[in-house]
Amino acid sequence: MLVDQVRLMVLTDARLLKGRDVVDVCRRAVAGGATSVQVRWKPAPAREVAAIARALVSGLDVPVLVNDRIDVALAVGAAGVHLGQDDVPALPLEAHFPPGFIVGVSVGSPAEARAAYARAAYWSVGPCFATASKSDAGPPLGPEGFRALAALAPAGVPVIGIGGIDAANAGALRSAGAAGVAVIASVMGSDAPERAARDLRRACA
Repeated sequence: MLVDQVRLMVLTDARLLKGRDVVDVCRRAVAGGATSVQVRWKPAPAREVAAIARALVSGLDVPVLVNDRIDVALAVGAAGVHLGQDDVPALPLEAHFPPGFIVGVSVGSPAEARAAYARAAYWSVGPCFATASKSDAGPPLGPEGFRALAALAPAGVPVIGIGGIDAANAGALRSAGAAGVAVIASVMGSDAPERAARDLRRACA
């Protein structure tokens, strides 16, 4: 079920890897309980993103999504794509999606909620807390702000939190109705990604 796949989504970040192999770090995160991986590899060209995504698709046994790039996701056989409000819209390309292709969307305000892709499989709402991983993130929503935006999602669409989430605050989002969390620094920046993922899964139980 999709809700299980988005319980703990780990996003990649080349800067935080500090030279470590991305597939190895993601494997460790999955061993700790990560339920999906999103390839976020900015500002690399499409060819490089595709190489990373292809390696993760073949090297992991959890769904791999690609951030921003529908073309790359389709080319490498990824499980899906995650789209921001300014990315290429999904609607005109639906005919090219294979069965079960996941489209997640970012939502950070009521206006973005109204404009969100109607057939999105899940929403990612944030930033929930202060974050240094996304320079253009808006002010933190906090658990109650998350709850208010999540209430705007279509019935049956799981909503996960993103932005500044770690094992200390993930539980507050779960209590606010989050189906799961998406994290970057708390796993990618950890010297022990397996343990970091395990702590987050425990907090999200």
